[in-house]
Amino acid sequence: MSSKKMGRPLSDNPKSELIRVRVDQEILSKLDACTEKLQTTRSDVIRKGIEKVYDELQK
Repeated sequence: MSSKKMGRPLSDNPKSELIRVRVDQEILSKLDACTEKLQTTRSDVIRKGIEKVYDELQK
């Protein structure tokens, strides 16, 4: 018998931090529209938004 555990492979960059954000219905609707258009998750859209703002600030 192998002693190796079954399950999902470990990530190179685990997402272990959790942030809660309060938004109004308009922002939530916009977020959901982005997720549908990009075929991705809310978390991915938010991460992309943070990266975009950060990159703009570095200029």
